[in-house]
Amino acid sequence: MLFEPRSGRLAAWGNALLAGLVSPDEAAMSIVGEDAVHRVEGLPGESGPVGLTLALGRLRALGVSGLRVALPTPGHPLGLSGPPEFNARALEAEEAAVAVGAAVGLVPEVAEAGPAGDVHVSVTWHCLPVREAPPADVPSLGEAERELAEALREATVVLTRLDVAGSGPVADAALSAYRARAEAGREALAPGYPPRAVRVLALAQRVDLMVSLAYESGHGGAVAASEMAARAEALRPVERVARRALVAAYNAAVEARERD
Repeated sequence: MLFEPRSGRLAAWGNALLAGLVSPDEAAMSIVGEDAVHRVEGLPGESGPVGLTLALGRLRALGVSGLRVALPTPGHPLGLSGPPEFNARALEAEEAAVAVGAAVGLVPEVAEAGPAGDVHVSVTWHCLPVREAPPADVPSLGEAERELAEALREATVVLTRLDVAGSGPVADAALSAYRARAEAGREALAPGYPPRAVRVLALAQRVDLMVSLAYESGHGGAVAASEMAARAEALRPVERVARRALVAAYNAAVEARERD
């Protein structure tokens, strides 16, 4: 399964809408994706939760000109700028979208209901104040691409030696699904993103898939505790690099507009 954070879809299609490249309904439908419904609560000027289409219009009225993504983890506030209350909420969700042009950010809260195979997913976006400051630790697209290539090479060598690079029917099925999705020409980002951002996003998702398969492949050949520790040590920096690249890709539309 490809890692596609909801804040990434919100930022990508929100940026396309704010640039006038898609309609409000198209943006909202693309953000919701396979979920049942998305609502936004805490918007300035609104007394209760509202639908995505209205929320995106309200954000534009507030002066929002773009949306950036944050994918923080403990010890790595990737894409965040504060205050502590917002950072804590984003860290709990492991993602957030931060507005450009207005001091607000949105953190998703996901709820699932229903039996296996018929799960109803609803998302509530909590709109909270943020500090207007440069986001933490976000690389350029070029930096992200170079980091990914290097990390992938290094991790592949280590994981292959430990026999946990991802093999067997589960891994084969995941890789086949990845290739089918790519070959189908699925639009990875919304209109308005540079081709390099699409390339970096695809590579970051591929790296994330490799890491997930390595974690899910069981002990494999890494029977000894020292070898299991080596596996975790190899994966940790790769995960970090992949998340930095995802943020760089999703933020590329905003960065490009700010350079113009």
